[in-house]
Amino acid sequence: MEEILHSISHALLHSLKELLFTVPFLFLAYLLMEYIEHKASTKMESSISKIGKFGPFLGTGLGLIPQCGFSASCSNLYATGLITEGTLVAVFIATSDEAIPLLLSKPEVTSDIWKFIVVKIVFGILIGFMVDLMLKIMKIKKEPVELCEDCGCEKENGIIKPALKHTFKTALFIFIVSLALGIVMEFVGEDILHKVLLTDSYAQPFVASLLGLIPNCSVSVALIELYSEGVLSFGAACAGLCSGAGIGLAVLFKTNKSFKENMRIVGILYATSAMIGFFLMLFNVQ
Repeated sequence: MEEILHSISHALLHSLKELLFTVPFLFLAYLLMEYIEHKASTKMESSISKIGKFGPFLGTGLGLIPQCGFSASCSNLYATGLITEGTLVAVFIATSDEAIPLLLSKPEVTSDIWKFIVVKIVFGILIGFMVDLMLKIMKIKKEPVELCEDCGCEKENGIIKPALKHTFKTALFIFIVSLALGIVMEFVGEDILHKVLLTDSYAQPFVASLLGLIPNCSVSVALIELYSEGVLSFGAACAGLCSGAGIGLAVLFKTNKSFKENMRIVGILYATSAMIGFFLMLFNVQ
């Protein structure tokens, strides 16, 4: 019983910590969206749209910051049409969650940080632009939704109160999802992951990419722990960390109404991350 309570309390503390780092970015993102929706001119919207063409560069840079607040915020920005799908994919690929701080704490793998960063920068930008280009060729356009379409916030005076409302709702959702997944991860443990990840198999990147899709920062921690122990190859670790967008995917499914768009993004993220890891493993990049 004591062990169960310890696991739950550890998951609770981890979820609260994740929430603490995410909420400020969520609030700023909602504040920007409220301003544009209620106050901004067409000229400002046009300017943001132009920046969006170069979004994968900016998205990759933001994603590299070691926490998942930006991935959650960018999911909201994508849902309202302020950034492109390629930009969102670039953010997700570049997002590192707890990986970089954890690598810094492990002397045996600290020198590998730059390799992970290079992989994330190169493929985040490349795949982000490829996604936008393919969608343009296929003439697939994002149908943006209004942030306050169903909640009645458009009747509020000012933008701070509505932004706070949206931040609270999303933060509560993040906390519940994060806590539930955190408890599962606590009870699953690394021993099970050892078996699931098929050591020395070329299938490893495909399994790691699938695990990376779990919207919880604990996954990135587990992947780095297994990499430092030699259970995961460098390619497989890259695969899991590139598909690992933290809580961003959960927020995407909450805020973006198009299930088809959401599943396409998940498919792109999984397929590209798995192939990145597979080719790194195939060519023995270490």
